[in-house]
This record gives sequence, C-alpha cells and structure tokens, in this order.
Amino acid sequence: MKEHFTQGLTESVRRRFDHVINVVELTVLILIGLATAFAMAQETWKVLRAGTVSLTDLLLMFLYLEVLAMDARYLRLGQLPVRFPLYIAMASLARDLILNRGDTADQHILVTTLGIAVLAISAVVLRFGQHRYPARDDEGRDELTDSHP
Repeated sequence: MKEHFTQGLTESVRRRFDHVINVVELTVLILIGLATAFAMAQETWKVLRAGTVSLTDLLLMFLYLEVLAMDARYLRLGQLPVRFPLYIAMASLARDLILNRGDTADQHILVTTLGIAVLAISAVVLRFGQHRYPARDDEGRDELTDSHP
C-alpha cells in the first residue's frame, strides 16, 4: 500500500513539474517571438528613416525572419530541426563578412568563408540524412516531415 502511494505521489509530482516546465517553455518562446518582432520593427524603422536599404540590413532582417520561423515552428509542432540554427549561423557569418569587408584580414575572410561552407555542407548532409534515415519520436512513430527547405 505504501509503495502504491509513493508511486502515485511521484507521478503527481512529475506531472506538475512537467506542467511547470511547459508553461515556462511557452512563456520564453512567446517572449523570444515578441522580442524578435520588435527588433525587426526597429530595423525596418531604421531603414525607412534612412531611405535606403543595404545588403546588411536585408541579411539582418533575414536573420530575424529565421528566428521567428524557428520560434513559430517550435511553438506549433514542438520540434526544431537542427538546420534552422545552421541557416541563421550562415546568414550571420555572411553579414559579418559584408559589414567588415574592408577592415578584416585575409585570414579572417578565409576562415569565415570556410565556416559558411562547412555549415552549408552540414545542412545538406542533415537534409539527406533526414530523408534517408527518418527519425522516430519517443513512442516509435515516424516524426513529422520537415517542410522547411
């Protein structure tokens, strides 16, 4: 009898802890989405005031858009493909190259370009692996296919 009570109590604590974690996760994801949207609005306002759009502005907005897409996907499906952060990292490195095009050493340009290439190859390998060897969820079912390229 005592063992049954202990198991019930343990399960109750686990469910409550899981609920708290889910609420915290949802709250933080909403905050990330709102902060990203606010940052994108600030960047848009800056571009409108300047009356000109540069490639670095577009890349920064693309970074914000990818973060929003990543956040929305995780909110909607509870899944986050590893490729999303890879895309964000590639765009960020490209933006860094463009921003610092005249101020950086050749070695920095080479290493940054190599980093972009490694990230791109990683994204292709992950995409191939996802289709060739589909993942299964915790219950053994095939996970949803990724519709993001």
